[in-house]
Amino acid sequence: MKHRVFAMMLVCCLIAAVVCPVAAEEEAAPQSLIERIVVSYAAEHTRDEKALSVLNSVDPSLGKKWTRIMDLWEAPVSVNDSLPDSLMPDDSLCLVALGFQLNPDGTMRDELIERLKVLLRASEQYPNAIIVCTGGGTAADNPSATEAVRMAEWLTAQGVDSARVIIEDHSVTTAQNAIYTYDILEERYPQVKQIAIISSDYHIATGVLLFGAEAILRDSAVEVVSNAAWHAPGGTLSTMFQAGALIELSGNAETAFEIYYETYDIHELPPLHRDS
Repeated sequence: MKHRVFAMMLVCCLIAAVVCPVAAEEEAAPQSLIERIVVSYAAEHTRDEKALSVLNSVDPSLGKKWTRIMDLWEAPVSVNDSLPDSLMPDDSLCLVALGFQLNPDGTMRDELIERLKVLLRASEQYPNAIIVCTGGGTAADNPSATEAVRMAEWLTAQGVDSARVIIEDHSVTTAQNAIYTYDILEERYPQVKQIAIISSDYHIATGVLLFGAEAILRDSAVEVVSNAAWHAPGGTLSTMFQAGALIELSGNAETAFEIYYETYDIHELPPLHRDS
C-alpha cells in the first residue's frame, strides 16, 4: 500500500509539473515528460500516450528512444536456467554478472555465490566470452571490499582465466551497473555485440530492461540477447523500482533515489549513495 500511495503522489506531482507544457509544446521539458511517462506506467501499467506524443514533438530523437524503451518494458522476459547454445562463440559475447550486497565484513552472501555458480557454468559453455563482474562497495564494516572484486576472486579460484574477467566496482545500483559496464565495453572492448545477463530470477527482468534501455539511449549496437538465473527462494523488485532506475538512466539521480528508498523491497539493503 505504501508503494501505491507513493506512486500516485509522484504521478500527481509529475502531471502537475507538465500540464502547462503539454498545452504549450514549445515549453515542455523533456526530462519532466520522461519521468511522467515512466512513473505513470509503473503506477497504472498503461502508457501515457499524450506525454509520449509531446516528447516526440519536442525532441524527436528522445521521443523515439523512449518509445523503444517503453516497448522493451512492456515485452515479457523469459527467465532461463542456463544460456542457449546459439549465442556468439567468441569474444563478441559478454557475460554480465550483477552483484549483490556483501556481508558487513565484506564476504559474499549465499545469493551472490549462487549467482556466480550460474555464471561459472555459462563461462564454461562459452569459454571465449568475456565476463563483467559489476557491483561496488556494499559491506557495512569493510569499505574497501567491493562486490565485483569478490566475484572476480571467486571465479579465478574456480579456474576461470583472470584475463577474461573485467571488474566494474563503482556502481551501487542496477542502473549504474548498466552505465558503467557500457562505459568499459565501449572504451576497451568494442568487439562486444551481445550481452547475456546473469543474476537471480527476480532481478533478470530489471537487468534486461536497464541494459537494453542504456543501449538505446547510447545508440549502441550491443544487444541483450539472453540471460541465466539462480532461482532465489524469495525477493522481488517492484515496477516502481524499475521506473526509478529508468529515471536514473535518464539523468535524474535525485528523483531516482527517492523512489529507491520508498520501493526497494528485497532482503536487507545497504544505504545507497549517489556516485559522485
